[in-house]
Parts: sequence; C-alpha cells; structure tokens
Amino acid sequence: CICYMKDRVPKKLVSDIRNSLDSIKLESILSTGYVRPFLERDGFQLFNPTGTTERPDVLCSKLIEGRVGILIDGIPFAITIPKLFCESFQTLDDYAFKPYYSTFIRWIKYAAFLIASLLPAVYAAIVMYHPELLNSTMLMLLVEAEKDAPLSITAETFFVLIMYEIIREAGLRFPKTVGGAVSIVSGLIIGDAAVKSGFVSTPLLTVSALAVMSGFVIPELNQQITVLRFAFLVAGSIFGLFGISLLGCAVLTNICAEENYGFPFTAPISPFSSSGMGDTAVRSDIKKMQSRGFTVEEYHE
Repeated sequence: CICYMKDRVPKKLVSDIRNSLDSIKLESILSTGYVRPFLERDGFQLFNPTGTTERPDVLCSKLIEGRVGILIDGIPFAITIPKLFCESFQTLDDYAFKPYYSTFIRWIKYAAFLIASLLPAVYAAIVMYHPELLNSTMLMLLVEAEKDAPLSITAETFFVLIMYEIIREAGLRFPKTVGGAVSIVSGLIIGDAAVKSGFVSTPLLTVSALAVMSGFVIPELNQQITVLRFAFLVAGSIFGLFGISLLGCAVLTNICAEENYGFPFTAPISPFSSSGMGDTAVRSDIKKMQSRGFTVEEYHE
C-alpha cells in the first residue's frame, strides 16, 4: 500500500516508486528488508536512503512533508521515501520541548555520532603516532597505564570492541526478561577482570565505553557507526591521523554522492537551503515553522 498526500508529493516520485515496486518478483515479503533494496539505487551506499518507522505519528509527519510511505501487510513497520541524513538526528519528541533545549539535544547527537565513530581510532592514532599532541601529564598517565599491557594498542582496542559486540548480540538473543541484565553483568565482570589482570588498560576501556555509549544516542545509525568505528580504527592504526582524515574524506564523499529518486541525501546542507537549516542545525520555534509550509520537494533536483 502506497501512502501519500496528492497535493504535496511530486507525481514523478510516486510513478518511480510504483515502477520500483513492480520490479519485485519475490515469492514472499516477510520484512521491510525485502523491499528496501528495490527502492534504492545500485552501487555502494553506506547509509540507508530509505527510512522505516513503527510510529503512526512519525509516518503522518513524513507524509505532511511530502514523502511517500509504503505499508506492507502483516509488518508493523512503514517505509518512508525519501530519507535525508539529517533525519537520523531528529525525533518527533524534539517538537515537544522548548527550541533551545531541542537544539542542544540535537547538537549532542551530532557530537555523539562523531565520538562513537572516531574516538577509539583517534585514541590509537595519537598514542601510537602523535604523542606530541598530548601534554606531559596526560602522556605520562597513558605510558604508565599501557606499559604492562601484553597487547598493542590496536589489538587491545579490537579486543574490547569485539567483546562489546559479542555481549550486545548475546543480550539481544536472550529472552527480553534477562537479556538486559545479562549484558550489564557480563560487561561489568569482563571489563573488571580485564583491567585487573592487566590485559586491557583503564584509559582504553574508558575510551571504548564512551564510544559505545555515544552510539546508543543515535540507534538508527547503529549499523553504520559500528562499521565506521572499526574502519577508522584500522586506518588510524596504520596511517595515524592522516589515515583517519583520508577515510573521513571517503565517507563524506560517499554521503554527498547519495541520492534517491532525485533527492540529495545531504539536503538541506548540500545543496544548501537556508529555510531547511531552521530544522536541521537548530530547531526553530513552531510559530516560525508554521508559516514555512515545508515539503521535501524543495530539495528535488
């Protein structure tokens, strides 16, 4: 079932989506993951150009903004098209708070995305290749913490991050009544034992834990953050901050190159739209947004 508001959605967008859906020849569709690949263009795309939601109010807000929703019989999620990168940092709850607080929370999310993706890699790169960036007190603290560690910084970081992924998966597979408790207890026991045995240094465990916790702030990007965290760690461990910068440019290029049905993934930042920034960099007052009459067709190329 295709949902849209006739007076707000470009006719070509609806037509293209119908053609994409007509190309599906699957025997059965058991989740949105069966449909979304047919709604995305070919080629490697790190971030999803289509969104999903299980909240009726969120779906309604997307339709009002000129997006198209797709409902699948028996599946409690709706697909929304097009999706913009900035949407991953926005929630409908933002509009229930004062603009200044919503803006503050939104910037917390932007910072959390960078911390979750880059912090372990930056830590490893600075300790291994750029210790001159640290003041003498911090440098001596890290030297003291790492001198007895049996593994290299890179191996330590990989060990901690992989153990986190194992614990997280175990918590997800357990019954919900015990899954959360198992994850917490496992993390505490393993982390405490690793530090006390000298297998992992305290600063590294702190950095990894902060990166992991920051990833929880943007659950919609959890898959991408996990992949980027390991990719940046490899780049930083081999080439230092230079490698992190190169990979960062490659990721940014991939994001800027993404588009879906003619809608740039990075709008309203690129191409820049001053009116769109009122609900991206900041969260404007509802009274100002009311007079704007926004639809995503403004971003169509």
